[in-house]
Amino acid sequence: MKKIFFTLWPVLLGGALVLLVGGGSAIAQPLFPIPDINLQVGTAEDPQQLVGTLQLLLLLSVLSLAPAFIILMTSFTRIVIVLAFVRNALATQQIPPTQVVIGLALFLTFFVMSPVWAQISEQAVRPYLAEEISFEEAVERGGQPLREFMLNHTREKDLALFLEVARLESPQERAETPFSALIPAFVISELKTAFQMGFIIFVPFLVLDMVVASVLMSMGMFMLPPVIVSLPFKILLFVLVDGWHLVVQSLVQSFA
Repeated sequence: MKKIFFTLWPVLLGGALVLLVGGGSAIAQPLFPIPDINLQVGTAEDPQQLVGTLQLLLLLSVLSLAPAFIILMTSFTRIVIVLAFVRNALATQQIPPTQVVIGLALFLTFFVMSPVWAQISEQAVRPYLAEEISFEEAVERGGQPLREFMLNHTREKDLALFLEVARLESPQERAETPFSALIPAFVISELKTAFQMGFIIFVPFLVLDMVVASVLMSMGMFMLPPVIVSLPFKILLFVLVDGWHLVVQSLVQSFA
């Protein structure tokens, strides 16, 4: 190791000197052109320019809140919680990794929500881009398919709770349901449904753990943790019944 270092140190020193001496010329004449970005604040000659700028800022603000929308207003909450329950029931620590679980939950969310997003695109986005409707009307039209999806998976008891706390009257029509009460009601409904599905997933693995623990105790192996013995049987059982297929099938069909 020392021989290699003493052989290479003149080369490294020479390279450092070249960078120090020729650094100025290298910076002055870059190999690749660097784009120059200028931000200017001027006076708008037409009020319509200000409206377009404000709409752009509003769009950027909405995009910054997109993760919250995906988590709270779509099927992502139920899917990711159920997948996390599956991993905990198997007791495989970080297998599959968290990135894989979240990635699978995102793609399943896109699959489940694709009909809703298609309706939003057809009813609101395309007419607005074609300048057939105003921005306010596009927002109103785009919220209707999402509102219908959330109402179909929200319990009436949960929705009534937030309407009562906010002192709002019960809407006569579904389209009149305010998002301020619908979103939290939808979230707690999804949490309850996800925990119910997680409980059903946990039961077979819990029974297997109890059987393995009983067998070990009957054999006098008190010092051997039952989890170590039951883990291969859990994985084998999950693979034999094609567990991932059943879990994903149940999740997708629960939103039908």
